[in-house]
Amino acid sequence: MNARDLKALLALGEGQRVEFKVQSDPNVVGPVVCGFLNTSGGFLVCGVDERKGVVGVTSNPKEALAHLESALAQHITPKAYIAFEELEVEGKSLIIVEVPKGEDVPYAIQGSIYVRRGEENQKADMPTIRDLVMRRQIEPERWERRFSMADMERDVDDREVLDTPVHASRSQQVIFRNSKSVNDILEDLAVARYGRLTQAGDVLFARHPEARYPQVRARAVRYRSSRADEQFLDMRIFEGPLRQIFMNLYAFVLRNIPTIAQFRPSTPERDDRLLYPETVIREAIVNALAHRDYSSPTGGVAVHIYPDRLEFWNSGQLPEGVTPDNLMKGHLSILRNPDLAHVLYVRGLMEKVGRGSVLIVQHCSEAKLPPPEWTTGDEGVRLILRAPEVTPEVTPEATPEVTPEVIRMIGSISAPMARTEIMAQLGLRDEKHMREHYLQPALDAGVIEMTVPDKPRSRNQKYRLTSLGRKIASQAKENQRD
Repeated sequence: MNARDLKALLALGEGQRVEFKVQSDPNVVGPVVCGFLNTSGGFLVCGVDERKGVVGVTSNPKEALAHLESALAQHITPKAYIAFEELEVEGKSLIIVEVPKGEDVPYAIQGSIYVRRGEENQKADMPTIRDLVMRRQIEPERWERRFSMADMERDVDDREVLDTPVHASRSQQVIFRNSKSVNDILEDLAVARYGRLTQAGDVLFARHPEARYPQVRARAVRYRSSRADEQFLDMRIFEGPLRQIFMNLYAFVLRNIPTIAQFRPSTPERDDRLLYPETVIREAIVNALAHRDYSSPTGGVAVHIYPDRLEFWNSGQLPEGVTPDNLMKGHLSILRNPDLAHVLYVRGLMEKVGRGSVLIVQHCSEAKLPPPEWTTGDEGVRLILRAPEVTPEVTPEATPEVTPEVIRMIGSISAPMARTEIMAQLGLRDEKHMREHYLQPALDAGVIEMTVPDKPRSRNQKYRLTSLGRKIASQAKENQRD
């Protein structure tokens, strides 16, 4: 959240999902956070008086934030993923607590359960508690909460577990009962119970979770051309604990994307930067790992690097209520895997609840890249980052010779279209003729690309223009006008 977003939130005033508090006292803030978890989530802003407006947190903001995080982590049960942030408005420091809708209701703080009713936070009565419990009982337990077949003594990577309190202590996000005990750390993170790992704990901390869940592997490929084929320059499959997969994917992308070299106007020094910002790459990878569907044995995560674009794919659908459009604007996070997300947050990999997509949009704009594109379908969720059509360090490819049929076809494509839609647009009926004289030559020339390159025969396959295709189509239109 930036200062502008915060001002917009303050302008809305208090409501079902927004509440203001003057100070950050855990005894006052805790019940509100608990109420948000048990209903639909929300934002709590400390340092705001409903009548006087922004007054700021009077105590040391950083110490107040750390104390609040620690207190809520200790006293709210079961464990919940909550994000904390300090921002300055009108020269005053505010603490923002962002709370997603809880997946493990009912949540309690120091033995009491709270719910939101309109703008008010209320202690739950017995009928409300009974209803919350019954709803949880009839819903199937999440994949990540089920017990794993992993052996706590043999399969857990102790170093991964013991590193977690070290990462958490840097940001003071969680206080562990015993930072030297593997079992206590796992239980404090809610990924182990009764001496058994949950499936989330297996994915996060086992040496070889892929032995039990092959879908946890991640694949990364760098292609020679702008379409998926057998000609690739680098390909790796990564496995192991989730943080190691993240680090390996991140390193793979960094070494396989180009660097832009530019000279600043007032200095002879050269400014080198990656074509795609590191923040964008980090957010894209961690979002794919945190929000993917782990329950499907055919699922996975993949990164595809092409000369003209970078694609991130994960299995599963966007959560209900989340669309490609509101990903561009930010949203209150709806977590498919809250236990996994909580550990990624504690370890410093996931920084903001529901803000990863906004950071991606912001940094793409600052780097003068085209806007990111999110697509979703039966195959999963895909994020596409496109390179600028012209970059200073790259000599544009020579325009290939294309047939009149190909020029005619790309002139008819304005948005992703299925093969049957293109045939109808061109008035064609013979599929073989279409494939041999239009579709395949256009793919070979790199003027169109598949929207589902991993599965060329997918029933959801569509075709769209590449930057080269748009250039040729534009030239063709200019020639027609002349």
